[in-house]
Amino acid sequence: MELERELIVITRAEEGAAVLGAAPSDLTRIVSDAGGAMRRLFTAPPEAPPEALGAAAGALPAEVTFYRVDAPDERLEDLARRLQQLPTVEAAYVKPPASPAVLAEVELPRSEPGINDMAPRPEEPAATPDYTGRQGYLNAAPEGIDARFAWTRPGGSGAGVRIIDIEGAWRFTHEDLVQNQGGMVAGAASGDIDWRNHGTAVIGEFGGDRNTFGITGICPEANVRAISIFGGLGSAGAIRQAADLLGPGDVILIELHRAGPRHNFAARLDQAGYVAIEWWPDDYQAIRYAVNKGVIVVEAAGNGQENLDDTIYDTNPPAPFGPFPSWWRNPYRRAPLDSGAIVVGAGAPPPGTHGRNHGPDRSRLGFSNYGALVDAQGWGREVTTTGYGDLQGGTNEDLWYTDTFSGTSSASPIVVGAIAGVQGVLRAAGRIPMSPARAREVLRATGSPQQDAPGRPATQRIGNRPNMRQMIDYLLPTRTWIGVQFTGVVPANQTGRWFTHSWPAHWYVIWTVVPTSVTQGGPQIRWRVQVERASDQHITYWIEITNLTNVPVNIEARYAVLGW
Repeated sequence: MELERELIVITRAEEGAAVLGAAPSDLTRIVSDAGGAMRRLFTAPPEAPPEALGAAAGALPAEVTFYRVDAPDERLEDLARRLQQLPTVEAAYVKPPASPAVLAEVELPRSEPGINDMAPRPEEPAATPDYTGRQGYLNAAPEGIDARFAWTRPGGSGAGVRIIDIEGAWRFTHEDLVQNQGGMVAGAASGDIDWRNHGTAVIGEFGGDRNTFGITGICPEANVRAISIFGGLGSAGAIRQAADLLGPGDVILIELHRAGPRHNFAARLDQAGYVAIEWWPDDYQAIRYAVNKGVIVVEAAGNGQENLDDTIYDTNPPAPFGPFPSWWRNPYRRAPLDSGAIVVGAGAPPPGTHGRNHGPDRSRLGFSNYGALVDAQGWGREVTTTGYGDLQGGTNEDLWYTDTFSGTSSASPIVVGAIAGVQGVLRAAGRIPMSPARAREVLRATGSPQQDAPGRPATQRIGNRPNMRQMIDYLLPTRTWIGVQFTGVVPANQTGRWFTHSWPAHWYVIWTVVPTSVTQGGPQIRWRVQVERASDQHITYWIEITNLTNVPVNIEARYAVLGW
């Protein structure tokens, strides 16, 4: 499988970033002498509030610039050490390769079946049958996510929603991936068949065509594109490019994990210790950038069998894998750093699915990472989709299907499909789409709850399995709520300004200001409402009121919430 490590350099932008994003001269000279080149990824504020960092706040830069160094792999560690000595460098670290979930059966503990190590059947197919009856994850809850119900609602197939998948390669010529597919829009696809099968299976789960054969995706009317981490982009660069191609309410799927500190960042065939990629500062900042734009980011929790609440993730790693910059804190804690992503774990499908049993329905599968960070789960076994060829094979990859796609890799597309379908319903109803925080809230508040399994209790959190019917009902109530938020006095011929904060961002709120003291003869006041998006979740309204008369005027500010 094609894998590549990345060397990331972070500079203090005010000291080191030259005009047009050029790297500082000392940096480029050292890298060039080693036979490498610098690629600017982006400039961003380090999302760490000074008041949360205490003594470390003094070292907090106002802005930092991220670079990727393209150099021979054997020189990356030495380069990182040399670059760390430069005064303009905030951090330089080597990232383990990002990889999809591919585990050989012999490497797994407890004799678990392998993950995505399937081989195509040799028989040439005559005609592709209808496999939708094998897609149990489309069915009503609790077995599935009730996608079939969502399809009966206007927009419930994801119309108007755009999705970008980030990994390594895809087969967009597949017979079941020809509608609403935008293909690969950045990066260079890996020629490795493991990457290609993986990406094809992922896209099929939510983007498979609606027709009379093969499979059907959860949100087949959504526009689906892909960006590869290869070709010099790396994971953070791919996320940043995806964010720039999308808008509020659209979705990025990150189908990657990488070796973490449990086994000293070593690549392993069993992928034990592999974790969600937001732990690395550049990936974190790229995700945060997307979320700040209103783009929903869905991130695989990883298949490393790890408790993401473990204190090992609080430790800044040693060279050459670190150290990370001084403002870094463990984002798995979601305080003070919160990427805003929706993190997905892998749950067992109902026992008997495809004649196999992986434990109680919705229980954590043994390979899945878990912890307070994890927001929702999807099927982590027995997913029927495009690719691999173990259900229908032959020599033509465009006709391949699988019955056994697995991992947090198969779970995450199910959550993406649920989000996109519900976003389509909201759009069709004339409602604003879910923001990243709202989507996270809805997934945690609804759905079919996680179940216990022997040795894997529900306290090892992977969250609920989405229930699209519940999500739609939760998001589309018909409610009206009116009241008076504040009263006051505006002096004669003066202007006063009030603010009211922490209003949920998804509410429809109308403000009216009326005088409560009587003065006849003409208008008494005028008002203007200004709005601050104080966070992804909350709105602050600033209300400026002008007294048009020569006497003081008593006022009250009235709100009308038209729906939420």
